[in-house]
Amino acid sequence: MWQCIIFDMDGTLTQTNQLIFDSFNHIAERYQGKRFSEPEITAMFGPPEEGALVAIVGESRIEPALAEYLEFYRANHARLAKVYPGIKELLELVKGKKRKVALFTGKGASTTMITLREFGLADYFDIVVTGNDVVRHKPSGEGILKILDRFGLEPRQALMVGDSVADLRASREAEVAMAAVLWDSYGKERLVAMSPDYQFGDVPTFHSWLKTHIDSRPAS
Repeated sequence: MWQCIIFDMDGTLTQTNQLIFDSFNHIAERYQGKRFSEPEITAMFGPPEEGALVAIVGESRIEPALAEYLEFYRANHARLAKVYPGIKELLELVKGKKRKVALFTGKGASTTMITLREFGLADYFDIVVTGNDVVRHKPSGEGILKILDRFGLEPRQALMVGDSVADLRASREAEVAMAAVLWDSYGKERLVAMSPDYQFGDVPTFHSWLKTHIDSRPAS
């Protein structure tokens, strides 16, 4: 059976895409006098925020730009972000089943903790792996392997839950099954085309499925 459920954050647990887009464009307007489209911003995803911001402001201005980014992100969090309905109940289900609950996100540690604290989610997780905690970022499976190593688990004992092609590729590199959640996926068509192990269109359907399968999943 699955001993650990590994969750992505943005687009999986939290509706934070608009906050991220607006935070990047706040910096782009300040430093370049322009705005980027959503596809242009998502193309920068992979490394933590500071890696993407370098492409906008350059190495010499990254420290003040990152500070401004974090200030905007924090100040606008309540207005632009929310937890998907049913997510806390989903996390409580996994905790109640005495399984390990992990977070593997490409976000930096600072924005990850802002979101976890703002939404009261931090205490649900036994381990949090951010983009600052790995050398190779998503779509690498390094973060998943760190989680498995922490708990002494085999790949077959974990399930990755995410909304992006990068999550699917990371899970395949780590040889972990992947549940694709499509309630806010910005790459939904590409993700579905890659045939994830499981896919779900809304939180209640995934909750019901996981409740049934978390105990019945064979160990081999």
